[in-house]
Amino acid sequence: MNGRPRFDRRRPEPGLRINHRIRVPEVRVIYEGEQLGIMSPGKAIEIAQHKGLDLVEISPRAIPPVCRIMDYGKFKFEEAKKKRAQKKGQSTVGTKEIKFRPKTDEHDLDFKTKHIRRFLEDGNKVRLVVVFRGREMAHPQMGKVVLDRVVERIGDIATLEVSPNMEGRAMFAIIAPRPGVVQKAQAAKKAQADAERAAQLAKKDAKARQQQQEDDELDEDEINAGIEDDDGDDLDDADDPN
Repeated sequence: MNGRPRFDRRRPEPGLRINHRIRVPEVRVIYEGEQLGIMSPGKAIEIAQHKGLDLVEISPRAIPPVCRIMDYGKFKFEEAKKKRAQKKGQSTVGTKEIKFRPKTDEHDLDFKTKHIRRFLEDGNKVRLVVVFRGREMAHPQMGKVVLDRVVERIGDIATLEVSPNMEGRAMFAIIAPRPGVVQKAQAAKKAQADAERAAQLAKKDAKARQQQQEDDELDEDEINAGIEDDDGDDLDDADDPN
């Protein structure tokens, strides 16, 4: 009999009791979809141990509580796997922040605009901030000019959610991706990945064809080089009447 220790030290999930942690007078037991009836936890644990499994309380509020005989380790593994899959399927969307200066040059503007596009295509909102220093505070319109230039450059994929506004020593605006932008970006990335895979396969196939062609072009003399006939003469000499 494959038994378990009397006191199971494994930590169950919150609200989930197993084996000797189940302390009620009687339980309803289920095994592989079939009901084994109502019995004491001790007897149910004995059955579970005989099968090399665990008794797991799945409905503690039922009268009597419902328990299932199962592999608790495997159950936890499958639950963790499901949670990872769900987490993987969820996209983390938030608000990114990009800072500028009132006299941001074209190169810096182009560089930051590319990052803004990437953030928007990932589904994020972007907070655009122009930071003023010293005497620059006397010319807030310079900050608005910078924000307007940025918004104009990404207007094809973004909408202005919060118009330029002063906040202390900074002017900010918030932009959000237009409907369909994220889906379109994902489709473009998939198409690019497919094209790269196709190019790699084509390159590999071309290399294989080239190798095959080189092998086919070996002339007969090169193939037969060093091979002698039965008399010990080279095959080329055997074909020579002289």
